[in-house]
Amino acid sequence: MDLINGVVTKKLRVIPDERGRLMEIMRNDDPFFEKFGQVYLSTTYPGVVKAWHYHSKQSDNIATVKGMIKLALYDAREDSSTFGKINEFFIGEHNPMLVHVPPGVYHGWKCISESEALVINIPDHVYVYDAPDEFRIDPHNNDIPYNWARKDG
Repeated sequence: MDLINGVVTKKLRVIPDERGRLMEIMRNDDPFFEKFGQVYLSTTYPGVVKAWHYHSKQSDNIATVKGMIKLALYDAREDSSTFGKINEFFIGEHNPMLVHVPPGVYHGWKCISESEALVINIPDHVYVYDAPDEFRIDPHNNDIPYNWARKDG
C-alpha cells in the first residue's frame, strides 16, 4: 500500500500461552515514537462511524484490541506530497496493527465487527479541555472522497 506521507504502520505481535496472551502496542524505541502525551480507550458500537477529525500539532497512534474497525485517513495537507490521498486499514482482533497518524491528516473509523470495538489511542499530546487541538467535520457530508458503506462484490 502506498501510504500517506508521515503515516506509519506496525504489525502487532500477539504472544499467547496457557495463561492468556500479551500484545505490545507501542514502545519508546519504535522509529515513529515522538513523545508521550496520554493513553485512552474509545469504544464504538457495530456500524457506527466516528469521523472525521484532524489535529494541527498532535500525532495519534491507533490500535484496536477488541473487535474490528475500518480506519480511514485523508491527507488534507496542501503542502504534502500525498495531498488528497486516502488510506484504508482494517485493524483489530483479526489484524493486530498500530497506525501512526501525523498532524493534518483527517482520520476516523467505522466499527465493522458484530460486537463493540475497543480502540486504544496513544497521542503524543495531552487533551486540553478548554482548547482542544481537534478540528471536526461531518462524517458523511463533506469534501472527502470517501464512502463509509461496505463494499460488497
